[in-house]
Amino acid sequence: MRRALAALAMLVLISGAAPALRAEPQPAPAQPPGAYRHFRAAIYLTVSDTKRLADRATFEREFARVSSQLRFDHVYIEAYRDRVFATDEELERVKGWFRERGIQTSGGITLAAGGQGGQFGTFDYEDPADRAECERAVRLIARHFDEVILDDFFFYTSKSDADIAARGTRSWTQYRLDRMRQVSQQLVLGPARAVNPHIRMIIKYPNWYEHFQGLGYDLDRQPHMFDGIYTGTETRDPEITDQLLQQYESYEIIRYFDNVAPGRNGGGWVDTYSTRAIDRYAEQLRDTLFARPPEIMLFNWTAMADPGPAREGDRAAWAARRTSFDWDAIRRAWHGAGPPGWARAAGAALDSADAVLGALGNPVGLASYKPVQSSGEDFLHNYLGNLGIPIELSPTFPANADTILLTEAAAADPQIIARIRERLQAGGRVIVTSGFLAATQDRFQELAEWRLTGRRVLVDTYYDGFGAGNGASLNRPGEAARPILVPEVHFFTNDSWPIIRGVASAHGFPMMLMNHYSRGTLLLWTIPENIGDLYNLPQPMLTRIKAYLLPDAPVRIDAPSRVALFTYDNGAFIVENYRGEEAEVTISLAGTPASLAETTTGATLQPIAEPPPPPNRRGPPAPERRAFRATIPPHSFQLFRIAN
Repeated sequence: MRRALAALAMLVLISGAAPALRAEPQPAPAQPPGAYRHFRAAIYLTVSDTKRLADRATFEREFARVSSQLRFDHVYIEAYRDRVFATDEELERVKGWFRERGIQTSGGITLAAGGQGGQFGTFDYEDPADRAECERAVRLIARHFDEVILDDFFFYTSKSDADIAARGTRSWTQYRLDRMRQVSQQLVLGPARAVNPHIRMIIKYPNWYEHFQGLGYDLDRQPHMFDGIYTGTETRDPEITDQLLQQYESYEIIRYFDNVAPGRNGGGWVDTYSTRAIDRYAEQLRDTLFARPPEIMLFNWTAMADPGPAREGDRAAWAARRTSFDWDAIRRAWHGAGPPGWARAAGAALDSADAVLGALGNPVGLASYKPVQSSGEDFLHNYLGNLGIPIELSPTFPANADTILLTEAAAADPQIIARIRERLQAGGRVIVTSGFLAATQDRFQELAEWRLTGRRVLVDTYYDGFGAGNGASLNRPGEAARPILVPEVHFFTNDSWPIIRGVASAHGFPMMLMNHYSRGTLLLWTIPENIGDLYNLPQPMLTRIKAYLLPDAPVRIDAPSRVALFTYDNGAFIVENYRGEEAEVTISLAGTPASLAETTTGATLQPIAEPPPPPNRRGPPAPERRAFRATIPPHSFQLFRIAN
């Protein structure tokens, strides 16, 4: 969800009925070659942009500013937002001028009622005036465009007396889901198609997918009602913004929505807000594209056309380094009028992504299951991605995957225990989190007699202890680990085995617990009470956890937290460092490859001699692997391929 750009615009009153005639479609000029080889670049115009650009001199000035810094193929021209309407004449003018320049045009509306005090306001869909205004905005945009996107305010927050009465005995979640299904059909899709039978309506979903159902966003039915969906990938700053969205989400949410609506997810959407360094803006754009969407949306035209410099923020810690997004070098190379702005930053980031996308296959990762309308251990998958665990999140149970990760959200499936049982009986590996166990505790007992005691304990020492005997330390030598609060799990010794243990005050607690069931293996991963404490676990422990999660993966990494791994089905992979300092990364490859090509710089890496495992480490036989070492600069990525 984007922050509002400015105070609410002045209410524009337009009297009388809307014109009945739709503007005659004009033949589109021949489209130039795509701005980029592997995706389309689009810019969203808010209604204030539309009204401003309806002045020809303003359009010419701002188009020159944007196009001198950024290549783009597509614009979405908004007709309504926060009680402000564009006129039919304004929409036609702006559309025509972009089309003259070979830019594809689509429409946009934001069905929002402003807000106050920094909080977003939605329509009250029990209010006849709001319902009428919603339908009026839809009919306006449908007269001018054959493709229209709804910006991500198409949810429901109102709790007026009329809402309270209409809710009845339903939960707020169920009431809002029911109402927004009706609104989608009665006030949006029906009127749009009545005005323009050829229209393609797209619903853009925001970044807070764990909580959609509580506000009436419906990932179950809406993606089938609308002609397409679009994805908000704006993760902004992961530590100081409202939702603390982690960097990996810019990639992972695209993958999830691709699986929600296969073949109908139109792209990812990034804005310029709430980043402490401009490198973070570039990372959001790159990570969105690493998920292979067909288009990326830049919000918005005002930011791209701003005549001032882009706000670079505090990047002193790495400014002297050669990084994937070298803003100092970008500024030195700039020879345009005025300082380089957000459009130049976006253009540089898109260029760097476009240069590597052709080497990538289809994204793959550890199969995980999040049913639609579910919530629990919110956004955990994105923290895991920031630990270097590639995730492929799906709204359907990945029944054919060899290894499956289930977090608390998966417990929303009433058939989940039966699904686990079937996968284990087929010889699969299923990893459940402590949050999943908490949500299914009574049902889970048929699989393994594990229970959460309700006690929380602080642990600061960790051991790898597969089987009977001594354990091998997973703490860094000479480094004191920060105490981590975890839930205590009760199990029966020799029925289950704590293959990784946390220790505090001469008492051990399972951090990873194993049980054999039929032909399969069941694992429990104890997640810290504060999910963010995953970043504070010792690196050797995180590396060992990855070995259990991804035992046969073609590639794994041993790296500090906040270093991500993106993997693809053609053997290519990307390692990205979100840290403010360089990261030393050991790359473990299955088999015996002779070398590893780092294609971003053209370097060829040779295998390194791995230290022998600790004498007390036990475990199942591991396939042969080769290790390579790379140094990833701060806020940078590198692309690797196994050399033949």
